[in-house]
Amino acid sequence: MRFTLTAGDICSRIVTITYPSMALGEAARLMRERSVGCLVVVREVSPEESIVVGVLTDRDIAMGVVAADRDPHAMRVGDAMTDKVVTAREDDTILDLLAMMRRSKIRRIPVTGPRNVLIGIVTLDDVLQAVAQQVQAVAAAVAAATSHERTTLP
Repeated sequence: MRFTLTAGDICSRIVTITYPSMALGEAARLMRERSVGCLVVVREVSPEESIVVGVLTDRDIAMGVVAADRDPHAMRVGDAMTDKVVTAREDDTILDLLAMMRRSKIRRIPVTGPRNVLIGIVTLDDVLQAVAQQVQAVAAAVAAATSHERTTLP
């Protein structure tokens, strides 16, 4: 029996992706349409497999392009993305994910399998939700034990 939740357990398997060659404005519109703050940048190796090559966040666009007074209309995703991507493996634990997020100062981590093939994405919100559910389960166990003690005492 396994008690530890992993990145594979909590990640979203539906990931909004883009390619380095996509126009930056088009990528920004895609983020708005999908209500996401991050696009995983991939290179497709087959119709079923995409390799993670970068991440583009709304912050990358705001700080690295707009605030830097660069022309977003002349840029591609590959020009603005973060290419030193922190990725998680499916079997990384929640504590592993939190350590990666803290160390790298990030809120989103692509989850990859062998050969860096994209599997999903996990966000800080996903981790917080999983931890909250675990805390609720502990609280329910404590409440049940306390109730049991009260009803069995003379």
